[in-house]
Amino acid sequence: MTADADINASRRHALKCLAYGGAGTLFTLAGGVFTPVDLAQAATDARPRAARGIPLFVQISDTHIGFNKEANPDVAGTLKQTIELVNAMPDRPDMVIHTGDITHLSKPAEFDAAALLLSKLRVVELHTTPGEHDVADATASEYFNRYGKPSGNRGYYSFDHHGVHFVGLINVLQFKPNNLASLGAEQLEWLEADLKGRAASTPIVVFAHMPMWNIYEPWGWGTADAGQAMGYLRRFGSVTVLNGHIHQIVQKVEGHITFHTARSTAYPQPAAGAAPGPGPLKVPADQLPRMLGVSSVSVQGHPQALALSDRTLA
Repeated sequence: MTADADINASRRHALKCLAYGGAGTLFTLAGGVFTPVDLAQAATDARPRAARGIPLFVQISDTHIGFNKEANPDVAGTLKQTIELVNAMPDRPDMVIHTGDITHLSKPAEFDAAALLLSKLRVVELHTTPGEHDVADATASEYFNRYGKPSGNRGYYSFDHHGVHFVGLINVLQFKPNNLASLGAEQLEWLEADLKGRAASTPIVVFAHMPMWNIYEPWGWGTADAGQAMGYLRRFGSVTVLNGHIHQIVQKVEGHITFHTARSTAYPQPAAGAAPGPGPLKVPADQLPRMLGVSSVSVQGHPQALALSDRTLA
């Protein structure tokens, strides 16, 4: 993806490292400029924990509990591996954000199985936003009965953690295959009011399921009215926008806004336009762990900056 023309060379270098760094890259964000650090180097960092940064949260996405096709007949097993990976982190965060498609068909038994697995996470808080697979039942009640309380069953809400303002958005209720997602006027009005009065220096993390920029419109990989939401966010000096849905890492930067999609823990999907359409991508069994994983974000430095890293199940 390309960013605005004013993005400097260091940002382009950082994005290139993220795209091609098989072992993953740690990104430090300060004043809108990214500096890449190889995860292997970060893993051997001998500095005190405080100097390395406060672990903020881990993003898990697209677990698709209930899926059992060739692309991955054991999605519960790969979610277990993911949970073990998170629980084994030397600096484990106290919060996990799940960016949707917890289940595959929004069946009660699938939600029950997912809840049992996710309860094994050694974290204090689990925050979620639904994917289109989580609201596939006629009334979307299964998801909201279990995860709707923080948002008052609206699907969008905000909270603060370690000085960072988090905004959870919902863009799947009007979902139609191969059509762009939408937020809707009511949610956009709420977002504008939620952000008013907050200092521009406040780090912001926005999370939703569908991409909040148009990655590939023919497959519906985007949100039609996301531009209005971004208009409310541009005055902030550090904004990180996270989503799932496309089961692969794609990133771009616009000014001080970084967009980042997550890998799935269930199965990969083809790159945009590389197949007749989106959907589960079957790969050799030994390659699958390299295409599944999680993202983590930590707070570093003074003034506060966010560092983002991606880890695969391999």
